[in-house]
Amino acid sequence: MRKTLLGLLGTAALLFGLTTPALAFEPVNVVHTEKVQAGPYDLTIGFSTWPVKAMQSLDFTFAPENGIDGKKGTLTLFRGSVESEDSPLARHPRKREVWGLDIFALPEPGTWTMRFDVDGPAGAGTGELKNLQVMEQPGPPMGLSWAISTIPLFGLIALIVVAWRRTRVTVH
Repeated sequence: MRKTLLGLLGTAALLFGLTTPALAFEPVNVVHTEKVQAGPYDLTIGFSTWPVKAMQSLDFTFAPENGIDGKKGTLTLFRGSVESEDSPLARHPRKREVWGLDIFALPEPGTWTMRFDVDGPAGAGTGELKNLQVMEQPGPPMGLSWAISTIPLFGLIALIVVAWRRTRVTVH
């Protein structure tokens, strides 16, 4: 009875905002930054992991010097001279005062370029972060990872076949 009452009181306290729950997500931890001049705007590009590796999720933050209010922008990614992705800059979900990409991975190793098109009160501008070196994917090759991960599936299938053969009723 006492535990039930304490549980109800705790639930009511959470519902009415009398206590604060733990943060659901950790804040963005920027470990490396690069500067880009996009016309009249100074951008600071932050990386949550450095060096950048292919297929490794990380957070990117894009922070104009005087904030993002009244500005809009577009990020275009290039690998070599091939355009990979073009998307509008949006607020980072965990760091709302800047633009950013949350849990984003560059798909291939090589030399990448990030082009920023920013438009705001001071006019429009374009800037590029060139020669972003993306290293090979960490860990074993993808094919080997998939092959190892299917071993339990084949073991389960073998177990089902053996159990079926032992428990089936034979008709004479």
